Amino acid sequence: MSDINSHAPISSPTIAATAFSEAERAAVYRAIHERRDMRHFAGGQVDDAVLLRLLRAAHHAPSVGFMQPWRFIRVRDAQMRSRIHALVEDERLRTAQALGAREADFMQLKVQGVLQAAEVLVVAMPPGREAHVFGRRTLPEMDVASTACAIQNLWLAARAEGLGMGWVSLFEPQALAQLLAMPAGAHPLAVLCLGPVEAYYAEPMLQQERWASRAPLQDMLMDECWREAGADASMEQGPQP
Repeated sequence: MSDINSHAPISSPTIAATAFSEAERAAVYRAIHERRDMRHFAGGQVDDAVLLRLLRAAHHAPSVGFMQPWRFIRVRDAQMRSRIHALVEDERLRTAQALGAREADFMQLKVQGVLQAAEVLVVAMPPGREAHVFGRRTLPEMDVASTACAIQNLWLAARAEGLGMGWVSLFEPQALAQLLAMPAGAHPLAVLCLGPVEAYYAEPMLQQERWASRAPLQDMLMDECWREAGADASMEQGPQP
């Protein structure tokens, strides 16, 4: 029996393992750092060719066991968008109530652009996902993780195209599934608002609104085993003189 862990050369077609040019690297990191969860849109439209490029970028995301658990529903009907907007508003009120002391602050935040965005895409996972065991036997939630990767790909591609995108998660999944006639077992994960924007937020909107702030990277780094936040920041700080 051949050793599947051998170090024999790869026999299938390959792509050269070369680094991007400095300009190419800068573009990738720029898209990552300038991506924003947008809530303010300028109307307009997204050209069909651009939308197809974005969806292809999403479809090239990694997925556990190559299960590709993403489905995209393009919602253009104004009445359907109004119904989705109403579902989000209903959950916005429920979320505000659940936040207790922060209810008033939360109600000041803009949480969706369903009625203003040029495009609305609902991302859902199909029924039958339980049949995919590869990589999910102990972590069944990897279907969610894989779909999130597709959404992130779309997000970064949208920034590269000069478009804004916002991920709305304030909705009752079963209600949205019924509204869009999804089959039993399907699970909506995101309402994506996509389209032209007048400008990107200089920093994440929730940080600009003083709702929360980005934690220092060193608080997230650990060596060898779990440690208290900030206990070892050697990875972030680099070698010491």
